[in-house]
Amino acid sequence: EAKKDSCFEKRKTQMASSSYFLVIALLALASWQTMASDPSPLQDFCVAENSSHVLVNGFVCKDPKDVKAEDFFLAAKLDMPRDTKANKVGSNVTLINVMRIPGLNTLGISLARIDYAPLGENPPHTHPRATEILTVLEGTLYVGFVTSNPDNKFLSKVLNKGDVFVFPEGLVHFQFNPNPYKPAVAIAALSSQNPGAITIANAVFGSKPAISDDVLAKAFQVEKKTVDWLQAQFWADNQN
Repeated sequence: EAKKDSCFEKRKTQMASSSYFLVIALLALASWQTMASDPSPLQDFCVAENSSHVLVNGFVCKDPKDVKAEDFFLAAKLDMPRDTKANKVGSNVTLINVMRIPGLNTLGISLARIDYAPLGENPPHTHPRATEILTVLEGTLYVGFVTSNPDNKFLSKVLNKGDVFVFPEGLVHFQFNPNPYKPAVAIAALSSQNPGAITIANAVFGSKPAISDDVLAKAFQVEKKTVDWLQAQFWADNQN
């Protein structure tokens, strides 16, 4: 009987130890997920020193003694309409990130104004480093995003003036102006000083050098001549 009690206590100890290590692993994973975004500032600010030749994940800090109000300012004139006729997709994205305002360095936020021509769109794309929250200022937008594999669920909504929609970090999303007569305007905030943008069509069919048409024909289950035709198109860049 004493032997049985001893085995039972040993099993309890092993289970408790296993549970402890599982909790530690989960906490480590949660901590890693927390850190897998723009770094949090450890001081009031870290104004980007663009003239530095040191390469880090972000930008080197300017000496605080040399920081001035202009480091946090940009006369972007975001109240002014942008040209939406310069590319085939009929949209113009004006991004205000750390490259334009050095004071954004380490602050984990940026901003964009998006202008849409009638029937214009901001085509399917992703932001590898940011969640986006979008507000419609004028007009109507049809928006949506697709969840990751294996579900690939499509979630969409028609937005009117004043409506807000969120696109989770890294997911493919788009905005389209369904009105054939009136333009639309939106403002987007992004949770990174440098969110990045990967426009799907440009990346797949407009890469330099081109991805092999054998690879893309297999991936999209189409003939190689279809891929060749798509690769020969001019893939417009609407990022300004």
